[in-house]
Amino acid sequence: MQKEGGPDGGLGQGSRSGTGERTGQRHETADRNRKLILNFRDISRTMSRLYEGRGSQKRVLILIREAGGSITQRELTERLGIRPGSASELIGKLEKSGLVVRSVNSADRRISDLSLSETGELAAGEALADRVKRHEEMFGCLTDEEKETLTGLLEKINANWRVRYGGTKQRTDSRGNRN
Repeated sequence: MQKEGGPDGGLGQGSRSGTGERTGQRHETADRNRKLILNFRDISRTMSRLYEGRGSQKRVLILIREAGGSITQRELTERLGIRPGSASELIGKLEKSGLVVRSVNSADRRISDLSLSETGELAAGEALADRVKRHEEMFGCLTDEEKETLTGLLEKINANWRVRYGGTKQRTDSRGNRN
């Protein structure tokens, strides 16, 4: 008789009784897992299309605003998860547009501080309002209870995948919120 509790979650290659009960369960599990993967893939694609992206100007403005209106270039680069050269190019565009002001850090002249101009502050506020509205639309089909349940399940999966697959560390803003 086959041992239970193997890597397939206790479902062997079939039972010796010939009923195929375990094989049927394995196929049902595989079908459920495939549906989950397909849904995650579709959601990922939609999120990529709707979200600001790692190096978008709107996201930069929001991050600076959430950091209290000022952030170092190095910290911004780390939060965005992009290369320093890409960050410099992006910040240069925001400077040229008059949305961000880059200045030398008073404590360490090698560090650049970034802050929002008045126009940048307005643009960041608009971008944040758009984000909040979009998030409300995205999850408007769920009740508050369903959102809590889904959040708990996704956090459980994320924690498992970080351990199992070496996923990314969680990034938080100055208030401890994940970003």
